[in-house]
Amino acid sequence: MIHTRFILIETSHAGNVGATARAMKVMGFDDLILVRPRWANVLRKEETIQRSSGALDVLDKARIVQHLDDALDGITHLCATAMTPRDFGPPTLGPREHLDAFSKEIGIHKNQSIIPPQTAGPSHTGIAFLFGSERYGMTNEDVYRCNVALSIASNPAFGSLNLSAAVQLIAYEWRNCLGGFNQPVAIQEHVQSDYLQIQKDRLADASQLSGLIAHWQSALEAIGFLDPKAPKKLMPRLNQLFNRAQMTEEEIHIFRGIARNIIQLSQREEKSEQATKTANQTSDSKKDRL
Repeated sequence: MIHTRFILIETSHAGNVGATARAMKVMGFDDLILVRPRWANVLRKEETIQRSSGALDVLDKARIVQHLDDALDGITHLCATAMTPRDFGPPTLGPREHLDAFSKEIGIHKNQSIIPPQTAGPSHTGIAFLFGSERYGMTNEDVYRCNVALSIASNPAFGSLNLSAAVQLIAYEWRNCLGGFNQPVAIQEHVQSDYLQIQKDRLADASQLSGLIAHWQSALEAIGFLDPKAPKKLMPRLNQLFNRAQMTEEEIHIFRGIARNIIQLSQREEKSEQATKTANQTSDSKKDRL
């Protein structure tokens, strides 16, 4: 496996250091180097520790250096992060586009299979992802020394991305290129159990679905939601919705029960209103006789 390192240059907010450690650990990485951070004791600051949310091992292992050169030992492929392309320097590519191509180039494991290297020559020993200051990003000089500038596509009108969020996104894309993580067994079993239960239930046939649609039409007319004189396309749209749902017989019974209750409630309200109206008419009649 090629070694992976994350390098933060002149980070000004302690919380971002902690959040970066958390983002890295979530994706299974632990090599973090800080170049000239604003706070000399940033790795021990309370805000850093709190924002790391338990990724203390990443913080304990992290190093602080004064020069970028000191952070590049063992690294053969440098990836800058930049919002906008430079007129001069390395090519600017999307993270997924470049990392997928790079993983194929060096022949690393992906999705539990081995991709044969596409190029011959010396092998890579390490890849580093460089992130600049929150205030002004990466300097041109630092970008120029990189093999590629990774640009995260974002809203042109608001491209501001939090440092740790950018780290999380890059770490996620690179982890996928390395093979990703298997879904937890418990989740797999739960999904499989739900699927098997659905398979056991019998799907409703066309006649049962037709009966449901008719029942719901009556219910919607009863509450005044559907005007039978101008139905438009409400019922055909509901029919398409229920078709896509692939409803079971049990689900048909549930929805018909709902429609039945709607109609009964509407009828009770109608009777109550009629009784009130009759009582008022009787009262008015008595007053007229008096």
